[in-house]
Amino acid sequence: MTESVDVLIIAPEPPVYAHPGDAGADLVSAEAVHLAPGQRALVGTGVRIALPEGYAAFVVPRSGLAAKHGITVVNSPGTVDAGYRGEIKVTLLNTDATEGYDIAVGDRIAQLIVMPVPRARFIPVEELPDSVRGDGGFGSTGYQKDGNA
Repeated sequence: MTESVDVLIIAPEPPVYAHPGDAGADLVSAEAVHLAPGQRALVGTGVRIALPEGYAAFVVPRSGLAAKHGITVVNSPGTVDAGYRGEIKVTLLNTDATEGYDIAVGDRIAQLIVMPVPRARFIPVEELPDSVRGDGGFGSTGYQKDGNA
């Protein structure tokens, strides 16, 4: 069984996991919003949480909204730090060029993933160790199966 963590919450409707084993719990809209083509909006969820030290929550898009309607989370993943106590709001973007999208109160608009996050110690050095990838960046491995392009 997967380890669980207690998260204190104030919410009109707490996030829920749709299925056993889901990583993300659904966040729902606390307000009605119309997203015109290409428009973005900051949408309230009414959810406020207190994460334990050493944890963070990440707000990510819902795959169905993205695939079917072009609705995504602009700053994905949105990071909720353990010390934050304000309302979790989701910056949604309608990427569809022609169709608007209506969000009603109670609609599932994003997912919240709670994870342990270790604190990094940044150690200044003169040179980094070699790796197989090296300094190859965006697109350095190509996009076709055979590695071309």
